[in-house]
Amino acid sequence: MKTALALRHVAFEDLGQLAPLLKKNGYQVSYFDVGVDSFAHVSPLDADLVIVLGGPIAVYDTAQYPYLRAEIAWLRARLLEDLPTLGICLGAQLMAAALHARVYPGTSGKEIGWGPLRAGAHAVELPWFHQLVGQDTRVLHWHGDTFDLPEGARHLASSAQYPNQAFAWGENCLALQFHPEFDVRMVERWLIGHAHEIAHTRNISLAGLRADAEQYGRSFEAASQHFWQGWLRSLNGNKEEMRRTA
Repeated sequence: MKTALALRHVAFEDLGQLAPLLKKNGYQVSYFDVGVDSFAHVSPLDADLVIVLGGPIAVYDTAQYPYLRAEIAWLRARLLEDLPTLGICLGAQLMAAALHARVYPGTSGKEIGWGPLRAGAHAVELPWFHQLVGQDTRVLHWHGDTFDLPEGARHLASSAQYPNQAFAWGENCLALQFHPEFDVRMVERWLIGHAHEIAHTRNISLAGLRADAEQYGRSFEAASQHFWQGWLRSLNGNKEEMRRTA
């Protein structure tokens, strides 16, 4: 059985709707709790797939959260081998840092809530990515930091507020600033977990976030399901291509 290891930074930001899809596609899923578990005890090269999940800390806060240095080095070792790796929100920022790109506070304010994506210059290379792009689909954004595009990365998406929303690295690595894993049924877990941030962010309210989840959630989940299925098929396709050319 294939193995999927999810690096989790906070309990309520888990694999969400991606978890059952991974199991359906033959992956045995396990979690690694960053800050609790030790990177020294887990090789970055062993898992068939690594998913780096979100969280409220910043990549550059290594003085306050020193294990971030170990996480970035661990990820870099995996990315240099082009092993299947997915980063979501903080996970995408960590991937960018592992590839020596700058991660920093956004100058356009926090991007929290539902909004559309615009296709990046290289999105056409990944047909399954288009499920999430365009005015007909709103995805969930929840970040205040952003990153520069790593050298050699392929730009996949932007938003009205931030230019770098997604990039691909090599054949098997994908970084997503937004949250396509979000399970709309678990919206209250996120509202509780982010209660302090919501209360202290202008133009954001619990009522508005609930209403938008209700309005956009169904079409979002339909699009994200197609996106995830296409992405998982692409990983299998890349493995088959590697076997044929070996």
